[in-house]
Amino acid sequence: MTTAAIVMLIVAMVTVWGGFIAAVLHLRRSPEVPDNDQGFGADDYVRTT
Repeated sequence: MTTAAIVMLIVAMVTVWGGFIAAVLHLRRSPEVPDNDQGFGADDYVRTT
């Protein structure tokens, strides 16, 4: 591999992994709050009783 290819590989890896780490840190600082507490799929079914 040429020097230019190795540099581009490192730049791409830093970009991808840096974005991933930034996203994980952002979610840890401000987790998403669900709109309702009825659980997964609660809107799909109608209560009959």
